[in-house]
Amino acid sequence: MPSFAFRGGPVLTLDAKGRITVPARWRDVLMSTVQGQMVVAKNSAGCLTLYPRPVWDAFEAELVRLPMKYEGWRRMYIGSATEVEIDAASRVLVPPELRSWAGLEREVVFMGVGDKFELWDKARYEAAEALTIAGGMPEELQNQVAG
Repeated sequence: MPSFAFRGGPVLTLDAKGRITVPARWRDVLMSTVQGQMVVAKNSAGCLTLYPRPVWDAFEAELVRLPMKYEGWRRMYIGSATEVEIDAASRVLVPPELRSWAGLEREVVFMGVGDKFELWDKARYEAAEALTIAGGMPEELQNQVAG
């Protein structure tokens, strides 16, 4: 499986058909390594996650091995997963039911988070980030950040 390191990202606009343009800085690597094959699924944080296909395949393999007590989570992730492809115009069509679930209407934060991307409604992302900050930084992370 290819190794990915996606970080940060812009605020983009969904077009009228629910497509979002993959930023150029990531598009070329995604086309050359996974031929534009992606999977989009719900994320428990209230956003969507856009996975390069091999990253999704590894995640799904882990999910199916979990004990039955995690069936609801498995259902949320695998049940919502939709295969998508980067088209010739560098866009990905986000399925309407997933757009609705994540509140994606116009402004979308397209954020690289390691080996995958999160797609957030801009206002929802800002609210989630404010809650995270208000909750205070865990000591383990403070030590890591402070170096």
